[in-house]
Amino acid sequence: MSRGKSQTPLLRLEAEQEQAAVALLKAFLDERFELALGSFEVQELLDLFAQEIAPHYYNKAIFDVQVHLQDRFASIESDLWALEKS
Repeated sequence: MSRGKSQTPLLRLEAEQEQAAVALLKAFLDERFELALGSFEVQELLDLFAQEIAPHYYNKAIFDVQVHLQDRFASIESDLWALEKS
């Protein structure tokens, strides 16, 4: 990834959440793969995830909520039909 061409991720964490994510990712890489990266490198990796991977999870969550709401609205609609007086 070119450092000069990085885009701002569509999904951003609060500063405190991002710092915690960097620390978690840094510790994971060190413990799991014995890969000691600096905060700047880990931040770049986190930015890559935010740009390229997180939107897929976000879109999946939106789709799941849409399905849930459709089911819920269908249930409400049938409840309203049941309340209708002849």
